[in-house]
Amino acid sequence: MEKEISAFITYLHNVKNTSTNTELSYKRDLQKVQHFLASRGIEEARDVTAQDLSDYVQYLENNKFAAATVSRNIASLKAFYHYMVQEGMVAEDISGKLKAPKIEKKAPEIMTPDEVVRLLEQPSGDSPKEIRDKAMLELLYATGIRVTELITLKVADVNMPMNFILCRDRNKERIIPFGAAAKSAMTRYLNGTREEMLENKSSDVLFANCSGQPMSRQGFWKLIKYYAKKADIQADITPHTLRHSFAAHLVENGADLRSVQEMLGHSDISTTQIYANLNHNHIREVYAKAHPRG
Repeated sequence: MEKEISAFITYLHNVKNTSTNTELSYKRDLQKVQHFLASRGIEEARDVTAQDLSDYVQYLENNKFAAATVSRNIASLKAFYHYMVQEGMVAEDISGKLKAPKIEKKAPEIMTPDEVVRLLEQPSGDSPKEIRDKAMLELLYATGIRVTELITLKVADVNMPMNFILCRDRNKERIIPFGAAAKSAMTRYLNGTREEMLENKSSDVLFANCSGQPMSRQGFWKLIKYYAKKADIQADITPHTLRHSFAAHLVENGADLRSVQEMLGHSDISTTQIYANLNHNHIREVYAKAHPRG
């Protein structure tokens, strides 16, 4: 199946314009299936049966993989088989009867405003690293962008006079404003610190790591974990937690969902609706605790 998987990933990249992370996710899922089938002596896509795929899903469930992981693997198989049928690589789509397990939607983890302040106040020194870290954290919370979008920003994507960034996501662009705190941190970073950190002075990358190379997802992940621990925040904070908190705090303070949807880059407003639901739940809790006849 190796050549079919390779052709599928190429198709996703060239025709579907998928992101690198999406392509890697599909590749990982399909390679796991490939290894499972190889353990049964099945090497060719045309020799795989519907029962083999059902057995693979059962294998995942028996090994206690999360429902979300099982669902993602099934979605990868369905997309793969749809492609192979379309290209005439196999005669029929044997993935059609695979059923994804029900997933309980968990409410996103949201930081309190106090926790956000404590986190953002941690990088407070004058070293180039702390000046950069402060700028990255402030900009992430100010705009709600994804960590991949943050680390791939170019200098030209930041409009300091007008206080906004231009965020590019494959097929679309969106403009997101930022406030005074982020502007102050960014001004300090751009006023000499960025150039000092860069190995290649002609690079247009906005954020560099301590080796002068573009910041990686893993690097920023470690950075936010470090400052969360330093701020004595007990919750498991990730870069996406700041994105969720950005959205929830905007909605809680009166922002309309359509504006939040545009800033987050959600294609469907139902995805953004979860933050309104969180706000309604919070209001109900306050009412129950404070109303004399609650």
